[in-house]
Amino acid sequence: MQPYWFEKCDMYRKIIQQLIDWKDDKYRKPLVLEGARQTGKTYILQQFGKEYYTNVAYINMENASDELKQIFDGSISPKRIVQQLEIMFGFVIHPAETLLIFDEVQEIPRALTSLKYFYEDAPEYNLAASGSLLGIFLHPGTSFPVGKVDFLKMQPMDFEEFLIANEEQRLVDFARENTDDLAFLTEKLYDYFKFYLVTGGMPEVVQSWIIEKNIEKIEKIQDTILQTYIRDFSKHAKEAETIRIKQVFDSLPNQFAKQNDKFIYGVVREAARAREYELAIEWLLTAGIVRRVNLVKCGDKLPLRAYSERNSFKLYFIDVGLFRRFAKIPTAVVLDKTAIFDDFNGLLVEQYVLQELNRYELFYWTSGAQAEVDFVTQLDNKIVPIEVKSGSNVKAQSLKVYRQNYNPELSIRFSLLPLKENNGLLNIPLYYSFLFPIKK
Repeated sequence: MQPYWFEKCDMYRKIIQQLIDWKDDKYRKPLVLEGARQTGKTYILQQFGKEYYTNVAYINMENASDELKQIFDGSISPKRIVQQLEIMFGFVIHPAETLLIFDEVQEIPRALTSLKYFYEDAPEYNLAASGSLLGIFLHPGTSFPVGKVDFLKMQPMDFEEFLIANEEQRLVDFARENTDDLAFLTEKLYDYFKFYLVTGGMPEVVQSWIIEKNIEKIEKIQDTILQTYIRDFSKHAKEAETIRIKQVFDSLPNQFAKQNDKFIYGVVREAARAREYELAIEWLLTAGIVRRVNLVKCGDKLPLRAYSERNSFKLYFIDVGLFRRFAKIPTAVVLDKTAIFDDFNGLLVEQYVLQELNRYELFYWTSGAQAEVDFVTQLDNKIVPIEVKSGSNVKAQSLKVYRQNYNPELSIRFSLLPLKENNGLLNIPLYYSFLFPIKK
């Protein structure tokens, strides 16, 4: 993999390789880079352009001027748009050598529509568009270029990226190549793991932590990001819906703390009903602020999606660090050697594992009141149950019940126990989550 770095400190993002692959694809379409606010979309596109192109033509459409909007009000033929942009901004857009970026493209709907014509009439241009609230803006009457664009999704930094940002590339490489000789790394990785639970993976937060190591400053940044999300509710939703979105958002820490086996509308508001909050939940999902994990009751049938239940689900936060701050879990408690695991019983750890497995489609499984497995996913056409334990006490029976019922070829447990496989059950230490799935 070829890393790319932030200017002030080393901040490798895995998505750079996907951007390179997109650039090199002879059947390349205009790219749409999605993701929640503050995950680093704008920065990574600009730096990708600087590194792999002769020049970058960056157009920010948020709070766009009337002159910029007028360019897209007329004919949206690529030739005309490129000429008008060159005149307005004074740069040259060369098809093969320039990365043309439409940032916050949803703010000018016809700019979004124009991607279709770049694909059909001018595929030689390297055009990447990004949008934080892209789906929120796609209302009836908006012409979205279905089938005419490529998609990538930007996520917060995962634990591996966090380690590399902390100049631990050699540690990561060693761990990947020597899975049978990792004991001496345990204390160092465990410390990094605890710090990651505090910071999470928002690039600005991680960068601040690496440079200044100041908890108060990173929490101010986290507060600002959370407030940005809340302001978006009122800015982009109707007044009545804004209230419901905020109620769902505010309920998330309590949903976790009560350890419910599904999302409970009564936690949002007493006597609340599902139909009142369906649109609010969809808004948060579309904005990328939360992730939904549906219940699956059949643990031995593929595809899992076909056997999932839409009415039984859990919602997880976009980022473990933001969730910690939003839930008011004190930093001192997280960094204590044992307190978080004793007192909060995995409140953060399940969120952390969900975030680490963001490239997989995840479900959860229950057998009535008898057992619950945190996550279930598909790997190479096999169903893999995943249990999450916040410490080294792993005597719970849920995964055992699942294995007795379905006899999966592989089961995964994340805990603080050492890396070990026994009779089809692979234990992965939480601080080695980046090794998942381990090929042994």
